Amino acid sequence: MKYFSQSVLAAAILVPIYIVPVQAQPTLEEIVVSARKRAESLEDSPISATAFTEDAIRQAGIQSAQDFVNLTPNVTLVQTQNAGNSFLNIRGVSQARNSEMSAAVLIDGVLMSNPAQLNQQLFDIEQVEVLRGPQGALYGRNAIGGAITITTKAPSDDVEGVIEVGAGSGGSSNLRGSISGPVGDSDNVHFRLSGSYTDTDGHLKNTYLNQMADPATDQSMRFRLNWDVSDSMSVDFRLSHSALETQALYFVIDAEADDTDLDIRVNNPGNNERNFLSSSLKVEWDTDGGTWTSITAYDDLDEVLSGDQFSFTPRAESYFNYDAFGQFINSLTGDSVTDLSQNQYLEVESLSQEIRYTSPDDQALKYIVGAYAISTDRYISTGNQIDRGLGVFDVYKDFRPSVFVDPTNISPQLNILADTQDNFAWAVFGQVSMDLSETVELSASVRYDRDTRENTTATPELYNTSGLDLQFGDARKESWSEVQPKLTLRWQPKEDTTYYADYSRGFRSGGFNQTGVGEAVPTAGVSDVFDAQVAQTFEVGAKSFFMDRRISASLALYRTDFDNAYFFLFDPGTSTQNLGTIDEVTYSGLELEANALISDSLSAYIGIGITDSEINKAADPSHVGNQAPLVSETTMNIGATYRRNTGLFGGAADFIGRFDYQYTGETWWEPGNVTSRSPVTVVDFRVGFEAEGDWSLMLWSKNAFDEEYNTEFSPGPAPGYNFLWKALPNRWGVEFMKRF
Repeated sequence: MKYFSQSVLAAAILVPIYIVPVQAQPTLEEIVVSARKRAESLEDSPISATAFTEDAIRQAGIQSAQDFVNLTPNVTLVQTQNAGNSFLNIRGVSQARNSEMSAAVLIDGVLMSNPAQLNQQLFDIEQVEVLRGPQGALYGRNAIGGAITITTKAPSDDVEGVIEVGAGSGGSSNLRGSISGPVGDSDNVHFRLSGSYTDTDGHLKNTYLNQMADPATDQSMRFRLNWDVSDSMSVDFRLSHSALETQALYFVIDAEADDTDLDIRVNNPGNNERNFLSSSLKVEWDTDGGTWTSITAYDDLDEVLSGDQFSFTPRAESYFNYDAFGQFINSLTGDSVTDLSQNQYLEVESLSQEIRYTSPDDQALKYIVGAYAISTDRYISTGNQIDRGLGVFDVYKDFRPSVFVDPTNISPQLNILADTQDNFAWAVFGQVSMDLSETVELSASVRYDRDTRENTTATPELYNTSGLDLQFGDARKESWSEVQPKLTLRWQPKEDTTYYADYSRGFRSGGFNQTGVGEAVPTAGVSDVFDAQVAQTFEVGAKSFFMDRRISASLALYRTDFDNAYFFLFDPGTSTQNLGTIDEVTYSGLELEANALISDSLSAYIGIGITDSEINKAADPSHVGNQAPLVSETTMNIGATYRRNTGLFGGAADFIGRFDYQYTGETWWEPGNVTSRSPVTVVDFRVGFEAEGDWSLMLWSKNAFDEEYNTEFSPGPAPGYNFLWKALPNRWGVEFMKRF
């Protein structure tokens, strides 16, 4: 009843669309997107997509991936464990720990090479586009669920800048700014330097340590340099860096996904440090026949985390105090209490190159051809230390002394699993669009991807307590490849109406679990190698304007046949983190979106997403007929923005009020469907004043009604010991922005 009444209240915002006469003559702005790697209006693009312009980003206070995901139908983001662990889900297609992303994410046309980069601060952003459905034909092997393109603001012709300061609950503060303009007196070289600093004491209480569990400090910067070499050639160089310090692994343990009454009580606050550097060089050369584009990118990421291990309770209450394993550890250390801590270190370096040729837009036959390659070096280690109540220590590539060698160490290493991975992937792709008539366009795309991965065991024998037969230096090598076609028919019977039908195939490469887990782990669907995923989607859609472009609406219906969906499994017996696969899953559903200008002061929107998933074939027959993991059956987004000049501040400023309501339906977490999370409703507000092009002062609140829920449920090693990650409570703050 609670969720029904809240939904009815939120839906009331749409009533004025139908009962209030339109008195003014404003029209919805035209949004230009690059979903098909060509500039076209959102309404003309035959893709189910949600786009956020600079105005929408500012009005909604979008400063992270979580912010725009919360406003997008059929898209969710699960935050858990540490900064680099956030699981993107589009139309049910999700990722899990240690897997590749479920969507291609591009910043200024450069493909993000590591999922640990997704959860970063967004600042000085021009536009965000979220494309639903497989986009692999143009965006590559990880666009199996869709694609997200983020466009940062380009350097300006004249000197300009902006500064923003803010403060809020939890001792939070932030400082953002940018400066842009020509380099010296140059007419053809321009720069943009932008940065962000955020700091918070945290919002979740650790009742055992009597301190906040989630303090965080993030320092990020980005530099762009544009050089118009000639009338036909341009160069765009981008360099960005981010340094984040926070805490990790503050799980709570309970039986059900809806349990929210337990306090965080880890006896170690934990540590999480993530640093990444991204750089790219984009060169465009216009010729009489078309445009050559070259994009070279380099990424380097390091993330370390440490903190409590299962059962995430004070040492005296540790699960290990009550079993034979704990007694064995005590016999080594001479301690009377047994508890463990854990550590993980991730290092990823990648170098990529894309070359493509694009024909002009002003012709009946348009095409794109190109090639892409990426080389990735990856190192990851996960391990356990003996927690003697003297702290937890970060571990990089040099391990702590083994408990079997030095049991008196302040925090000896019990075990560690380490691997290096050398990956090389390449692809060729092409797209052809042909105007069959003045109203009908046929578009065909195809991409061939091949991904080769070599995994080498880096676990020394002394640190292997998993029971698995791991030999230091042993290498496993696998290759996965797939042809990804996309065929789209678009019909525009009149200027403001678009219908389309689409078939597409997506691909995500496979990977490696630890050697021997296929035999050692007693869970169906888990093996030493998890296979590649393939998604085939059929989609039809319609987009249209109404009432002289004061209302827009879009509808997409789809069905996806999916091979090898992932689920995550932690096995305490071998101390391994594993990805299992579900043979066949079907996802079907829809997206409905509408925007309306009710008057020259009031606008409203609604977005509804429905995803019905069903496991059709699985290694465990009892899973057949269940919902797939991490799928939220329904999402609904409703909101409104009111903007009107009140005559205050000499008539220079407008009052702005924005309301955003998000409903996330029942969510299942693992293929056995043991427990589900009930629907969640979150409301955000922003109110204040803005003098367009000059300054703004805004008061904001996220999760305004303090909805309590868990962002993740993960099956634990024993009944009643499932892992839960608590969602952030209500936060509020004030921000002031000034342009110059």
